[in-house]
Amino acid sequence: MESFLFRALDEEDLNVVVGAIEEKHYKAGEHVIKEGDQGDEMFVLESGSLDCTKVFKGNSEPTHLKTYEPGEGFGELALLYNAPRAATITAKTDSVCWALDRPTFNNIVKDAAAKKREKYDDFLNEVSILKTLDPYERSRLGDAIVEEKFAKNDFVIREGDIGDKFFLIVEGTAIATKVLEESKEPSKVKDYQRGEYFGERALLMNEPRAANIVVTSDQITLISMERATFIRMMGPLEDLLKRNLALYEKFSLKK
Repeated sequence: MESFLFRALDEEDLNVVVGAIEEKHYKAGEHVIKEGDQGDEMFVLESGSLDCTKVFKGNSEPTHLKTYEPGEGFGELALLYNAPRAATITAKTDSVCWALDRPTFNNIVKDAAAKKREKYDDFLNEVSILKTLDPYERSRLGDAIVEEKFAKNDFVIREGDIGDKFFLIVEGTAIATKVLEESKEPSKVKDYQRGEYFGERALLMNEPRAANIVVTSDQITLISMERATFIRMMGPLEDLLKRNLALYEKFSLKK
């Protein structure tokens, strides 16, 4: 359930997937998948640790994107888009993975992903910062998002925490609060509503959260995406934001 794809499955379909997966073992230093290869399986890591690297355009050396820990899934992009492997996954330690074959993926998981993509496509097209995406990029973003819900007065993020996700508001409202004077209570600095987003700084750099985000409606529905997933699916976020830098600067929450 750590994989965004499996979260879209109902219990019956999830049981089919569990029955179809195959156990595979990898030694430290062994490639599980290699960037550029064709793939016919996706994986979920059960034990051990895996490094994910990718060679970006203009670079000769691979860039380390993330380290996979038990419970996380990978390799789904080649199955979703019939495309070459987008990154290399190498066993950091001796590891055990569960592999799901393409036929089961296509019949069960891909169908659920398509329904989720359709559900959120119109919404993503409404978000100002994402209007520079073409339809194909927007569909890929729709595959990777995860729905999250919070109740009134919940903290979605806290000032000072290190974050690796950004959020878009589907329904509900929230406020940003920030400590403006030492030893003082946080002050409200911004209101958020449907179609607005926050936490984007976590996708650009490793730094503490610049503000608290507190829910003000009875409930809020958000969609979120982790930094490593966004980079792995769509390339460096800077390339997207640079298409409309003025728009980004207008909507960004500054320190």
